[in-house]
Amino acid sequence: ATTEIYTLSLHDALPILKLKRLISLLLVALMVTAIAGCAKANQPANTAPTTAPTQAPSSSGDTSKGNTSKGKFDKLITIDNFNVAANYQGVQSGWFAKVLKDALNIELNIIAPQVAGNAIYQTRVSAGNLGDLVLLERADFADCVANGLIRDISDKIYDCKNLMVFKEQIETYNKTIPGNEDGKKIYGIPVEMTNTSPVTLSEEVIYSSPMLRWDLYKELGMPEIKDLDGLLDVLAEMKERYPTNEDGDPAYPFSLWPDWDGGDNMMGIANVVQLTTWYGEKIKQSIILKPDNTFTPLTDKNAAYYKILKFLNKAQRRGLVDPDSGTQTWENIVSKMTSGRIYLMWYSWQVGFWNSLERLQNGTAFIFVPVMDQLYYADADPYYGTGRIIGVGSQVDDEKYERIMAFLDWYASPEACEFQHNGIKGFTYEVGADGRYYVKNDNALMDNLPVPEEWGGGGYNDGFNKFNQWIVHSISTNPNTGEPYSTRYWSTYKEATQTEMDREWKERFNAEFPVDWMKKNNKLLISPNVCITLPSDTPDISVIRNQCEEILEDYSWRMIFAKSDSEFDAMWDQMVKEMNGLGFQKLVEFDTEIYTMELEAKKAAAASVN
Repeated sequence: ATTEIYTLSLHDALPILKLKRLISLLLVALMVTAIAGCAKANQPANTAPTTAPTQAPSSSGDTSKGNTSKGKFDKLITIDNFNVAANYQGVQSGWFAKVLKDALNIELNIIAPQVAGNAIYQTRVSAGNLGDLVLLERADFADCVANGLIRDISDKIYDCKNLMVFKEQIETYNKTIPGNEDGKKIYGIPVEMTNTSPVTLSEEVIYSSPMLRWDLYKELGMPEIKDLDGLLDVLAEMKERYPTNEDGDPAYPFSLWPDWDGGDNMMGIANVVQLTTWYGEKIKQSIILKPDNTFTPLTDKNAAYYKILKFLNKAQRRGLVDPDSGTQTWENIVSKMTSGRIYLMWYSWQVGFWNSLERLQNGTAFIFVPVMDQLYYADADPYYGTGRIIGVGSQVDDEKYERIMAFLDWYASPEACEFQHNGIKGFTYEVGADGRYYVKNDNALMDNLPVPEEWGGGGYNDGFNKFNQWIVHSISTNPNTGEPYSTRYWSTYKEATQTEMDREWKERFNAEFPVDWMKKNNKLLISPNVCITLPSDTPDISVIRNQCEEILEDYSWRMIFAKSDSEFDAMWDQMVKEMNGLGFQKLVEFDTEIYTMELEAKKAAAASVN
């Protein structure tokens, strides 16, 4: 039986702001193994799963030609895309640039605040032109609508057959925009929508849970892990036995990074924030939603932020935390994940930087291992989207407007979804004579394999879609196959990955997959997906939030590297004192009022299906 909690998930079905930019990238990774990653360029070790048919692939189900707009648009148009999900700035290049040119004769010039700095948002808003095509967080999008920066697209969107598959979700969202409660105007399109339901949990692996290298865990005798201290004991033994990777480089159970701190409506350092969900708690800015549907301040010593921060400090004092953690970049982390220098992963997509089919087959892949005192929080399928919104800038001319709408409709099509979630037909997947899709070159993203010249050449990851966010979630069903776009749910992929490791895991935990284990053991809290636009910060609240966030991040990193319990607690107490002095309690009151609105919407969504 699944324990349900109607908690909040408006902006956090993919919880960390800058993390979501990667999630989009790594959804294709999900396609190629238990996901796939990105790093160096090598030739593929194998070119197809062992279960691929011996016959030459047929054209059955082929959408690589699709209903594109090639030939319809003779003039190449550059579209300026202001994009909060992107971690790349400049004109899209590589194989996806060729896809866009062939399909629509466009090129995307991406303006990324994650690269250029957040000040670029205010600069462009003040100038009255954010961009031709924008991707924003929901609250900012509503503000831009109110300020006349976003165009009403209701005159064209109802003729977009692919977007109209999600007509209910799109209309529901637009009714939440202040001043548009009648829904007569359509301004925005949510991203990562599904064709399932607001209370369905389709994933077999939740967004965050402890994942260990199976071969190392097996070597230790597959011990039951009772709590966080027990997890540290297991990780310590792994490091003692294997202090380096195969190349002799230092390896650690924990390797952290600060790049994503303070994002996605969650105050605090990202690597702590996400692990709080292991205990059924969800951080919402300055407050934490507890499993009993009550709120408590983030600074509560009895809540999960303190608990996880203390856990990481204990790990550091036992020599289990990479000493580079406080200063290294995401790019450093990618290199360490792909080279086997990390022994614990906690994001579902993260394993894509290691879990190739070969490693799944030889048992060296990462997989969920339960910690018995934990209660795992999971968001339901993002039926209404994950919080970000795509819109058209109010300053675009008619010619560019037509091209942008053609792009958006194409972007929601099965053809585009296959490019997004599956890659290049003939290179990262094949369509067999039986009509089923088969994975090929599953290491294309993680090893940045060279792309065939017919697709423009270059590295596969180098040319990956830099827009970095999808309209259609990978768990949605592909009408060409009757199966989800996500590769790991393909019947062929499941057949290919029925490995000895898989059989061992099932026998050890008496479950088919991680979510099945969580449900059987009453260890899962499911939060319904809802569509609601919350008010933005007032100027006073914004100042308090920014000041408190800076203090929280600074002290949190220092506490991870504290030398003793007494030093840790002294830092915590001083941090709380300084935050309270800046008005933190006002922030708690404001956030409690705001997120109670979302909580009530969650409860209503759950009640509607019961």
